[in-house]
Amino acid sequence: MSLPAARTVLIVSDHTGLTAENIARALLAHFPGHPLRYVRRPFTADVMVARAVAQEVSDLAARGERPLVFTTITRPEVLSELQSAPAQVFDLLTPGLDVLEQEFGRPAARHIGGHHDMHDPGEYLGRMEALDFALATDDGIGERQYDLSDLILVGVSRAGKTPTSLFLALQHGVRASNYPLAEDDFEREGLPAPLDKHRAKLHGLTIDPRRLHAIRTQRKPGSRYASLEQCEYEVRRAERLFQRHGLPVRDTTSASVEEIAAGILNSLRRG
Repeated sequence: MSLPAARTVLIVSDHTGLTAENIARALLAHFPGHPLRYVRRPFTADVMVARAVAQEVSDLAARGERPLVFTTITRPEVLSELQSAPAQVFDLLTPGLDVLEQEFGRPAARHIGGHHDMHDPGEYLGRMEALDFALATDDGIGERQYDLSDLILVGVSRAGKTPTSLFLALQHGVRASNYPLAEDDFEREGLPAPLDKHRAKLHGLTIDPRRLHAIRTQRKPGSRYASLEQCEYEVRRAERLFQRHGLPVRDTTSASVEEIAAGILNSLRRG
């Protein structure tokens, strides 16, 4: 039985499109089993660009496809071009703005990028600083800066530490470092020396060995590093270390980076 063709999901925004894409993915996650092809069209800020996107939709429709369009465009004349296209268009801003206009008794300031956090320079700079910090302490480097970390992710190679660290920094302003467990770390009972005095900041990431094997095989096929036996050994020893030291642990096997980050943030708040 052949799989159905992937349905196109267009993310159209007059700014970066991050908000539109996050909402689209959150909604479409409730419909598993439908293959999707995400196409991003950021900075669609004028009528001519929107008209080109609408033509792109029409071309897809001519081939028998009905795309899904998620948009956070704010200018009515630009949005109108998009809504004329033969697609299911989800206007993610206008309905809510209309209600809020009635609630506040005044019109909304429908300027481009109004929902973006650049209007708060302090918060934006804090996230950029957290991102720089995550990069400076990625994959076990910069251990002298662990005193400044809000969180240190620990796990075997390719368990999802780096993308989670970067997401926490960029989306939440968390100074997240990460430390990859290596062969030498599995041979001792205690925590690796760089982590020992930071126990309260440690959070373990684990993964199913078969999934880890698949990920590593894409990176280094046929290597000992990617072998199922090595993956099973490393995951087993890492989980034993987490349990021995009472570290909170998240399983990354089938979780998105958003879900992993949300679980970690909940643990931090409870702590």
